[in-house]
Amino acid sequence: MATVAVGQRGAVVARSTTDRALLRAYLERDRLYAAYAICDLEDREFARTRWGIASEGDEVIAVGLEYGGLTPQPLFVMGRNDGIEAILGRVVRPRAAYLAAKADMLPAVAPLYRIDGGPPMIRMWVDRARFQPAPAAVERLLPVEIGELNRLYQLGFGAWLPSSIIAEGVYYGIRVNGRLVAAAGTHVISRSARLAVVGNVLTAPDHRGRGYAKAVTSAVTAELLRFCDQVVLNVRSDNPPAIRAYLRLGYVEHTRFEERLVHRATSPWADLLAPLRRWLGRADAPEAAPPRALPPQAVPMGYEQAHPIDPPSPDGSSEDPR
Repeated sequence: MATVAVGQRGAVVARSTTDRALLRAYLERDRLYAAYAICDLEDREFARTRWGIASEGDEVIAVGLEYGGLTPQPLFVMGRNDGIEAILGRVVRPRAAYLAAKADMLPAVAPLYRIDGGPPMIRMWVDRARFQPAPAAVERLLPVEIGELNRLYQLGFGAWLPSSIIAEGVYYGIRVNGRLVAAAGTHVISRSARLAVVGNVLTAPDHRGRGYAKAVTSAVTAELLRFCDQVVLNVRSDNPPAIRAYLRLGYVEHTRFEERLVHRATSPWADLLAPLRRWLGRADAPEAAPPRALPPQAVPMGYEQAHPIDPPSPDGSSEDPR
């Protein structure tokens, strides 16, 4: 264990840690909310992370996680507000980040960060007992097909992903006349925790409304449940068609939380990020919102703002990404 005390707020001590057993024990208190963080304890992801904990005496009261990389990157917090504020004030201090936190935790973030607006997110989950598969003619994607997958995702993500995401994850797709027109995959997987996160669900615009997104999501979920006890995903609370699609697969709501772009209050980078804030703000405007009457495949089905493999899309969704 490498734990170093760096600050104290009364009886609350905030410190950095690389003790995965300590972190896992705390995160397991709400494993479905902390699913991304638990998966980030795996060897493949852990080297890219920075962790802080806050303690009161011998009791851990809060955890904070920053995923490393280009700004902004994911930031996750969990626990008591005084502990969260201590961690963000002294240990985990990104200039800008995509924050995942429950609404009642935002008062701990607000003194240190400017918080952009956005709709609440819903964390949904399924297990073998609840799962209702939607059989269809889908195919498991291979690393050699990464070029096709990227061409599909460029319709909504504008991203270029490495072949390792297929090799190390679970991806399924649907082809029409030889063309990949729909796909779904994974963000992170923890085989030791028997937990995984579904994401990167996309149907090409000219093939939506045919149940393809539901079919590929079902295939990914079914494969994950062969070795996972629970599978989770995120969806915007203002996206009823997507929520209904997931409910039909057996997913149920676990909790609601906020996923917001935040900027350190004293950061000189804030002005440099202003154009990005304005761009994201336009995506939140009423005229930019997807029509709610459309079928599930015509609107974004998930939302994982910027976890390791997903840059944010214009509307912050994963079918068009924590």
